[in-house]
Amino acid sequence: MELKKVYRIQWFFIPALLILLMLESCSVQHRLAKNVSHFLRNSPVLHSHLVGFALSELDQQGMIYAQNADKYFIPASNTKLYTFYAGLKLIPDSIPSIRYIERGDSLIFWGTGDPSFLKRGMREEKTFKFLSTSKRQLFFAPGRYTGYAYGQGWAWDDYNDDTQAEITELPMMDNLVRFKNEKGRFTVNPQHFSDCLLKDTLNHQKEFRVVRVLEKNEFKYPPGVIPADFIQLVPYQTSTLNTLNLLRDTLRRDVQLIQLEMPATAKTIYNSRSEDLFREMLLPSDNFIAEQLLLVYSNQFQQKLSGTDAIRYMLDKYLKDLPDRPRWVDGSGVSRMNLFSPRDMIMLLQMIDKEVNNREKLFSMLPAGGLRGTLKNAYPKTTHPFVFAKTGTFSNNYNQSGYIVTKKGKILAFSFMNNNFMTPIKELQAEMARLMGYIHDQY
Repeated sequence: MELKKVYRIQWFFIPALLILLMLESCSVQHRLAKNVSHFLRNSPVLHSHLVGFALSELDQQGMIYAQNADKYFIPASNTKLYTFYAGLKLIPDSIPSIRYIERGDSLIFWGTGDPSFLKRGMREEKTFKFLSTSKRQLFFAPGRYTGYAYGQGWAWDDYNDDTQAEITELPMMDNLVRFKNEKGRFTVNPQHFSDCLLKDTLNHQKEFRVVRVLEKNEFKYPPGVIPADFIQLVPYQTSTLNTLNLLRDTLRRDVQLIQLEMPATAKTIYNSRSEDLFREMLLPSDNFIAEQLLLVYSNQFQQKLSGTDAIRYMLDKYLKDLPDRPRWVDGSGVSRMNLFSPRDMIMLLQMIDKEVNNREKLFSMLPAGGLRGTLKNAYPKTTHPFVFAKTGTFSNNYNQSGYIVTKKGKILAFSFMNNNFMTPIKELQAEMARLMGYIHDQY
């Protein structure tokens, strides 16, 4: 009888204990929200421009704190988180690289937009080996992608920057030409463009820089001594003929063109693991991979390759419950026409976490504050980072969206968006790091 009384007393106190724990948690959240609000309101760095901030526990609904979280911001490369999530849904395992059929002694193949084919820094060669060792005559069938070389809203005068390679259905070597001083020799890779490099004797600028003529593959460099450590990547102007010639040079065999619509029964060659390519996109913030991935995604549900169709498909099928309908126009965030809200970013981060279902793997794909990727220099140097996030950088715009691991072991999702500031970006990064450090220590 006495034992039953003890059990009754224990069961009586358990709900009370839970209530106390909930009240304590609410009290901690309230105190944190109050202090974050005070920080943002009184920061001399953050007071003069548009700031959006949203903070939430990753495993719970509802916000710990939100400021302008329902307002739209230019996300810059935070857009790549949307591209990443699309990849988790549409190509979770491997990257479809080419589609092909075999007819008699012919092998006919179509592109999928795969950015890993002959990509610098990646060693995946399945597609290369398949094509180079085939005993059949090779035929490339172009025409699956008929869109523009640039994304919607891209700046035309960035055409010479390595961050704005052109979009194609069968990209090779990042769609970039590498110019490098190798022991005093000015080398060009792919060598196909060697004859396109010309000295510009009328260029008297002090900076040694290769510049492509706007509408053709003619690359000019200034006279003078080539710097010993010189290396530059410049986008080449793509075309079907250039693709064909690069295939011939790279595969070291004949490749012919054929006009043929891809049948639904075409087989697929997979080139790289999706995880590896996602990591390669997110850590250095690779625009080329992001844009080409949208074409790969469209390959999964239709005949033609279209980044716009891939975005529409994702918005209608997987992202229709976002609190604010985003304006999403490209894969990389190069376009200033993209518009996302911080609270949309929070929901997306929660969806990404659920889809990956492995936080160690997820955090390994993202820049880590003070350790690697685009956050390496944005936080104090450390071997034990607590911020894992994607950055987004434009002139006068800087954002971070990702995850914070607190001292107490809680994992929070955050989106910190800054638009239209005139402050030096180093000062802004330092102020953001101060706030992230406070949240890490106090929650």
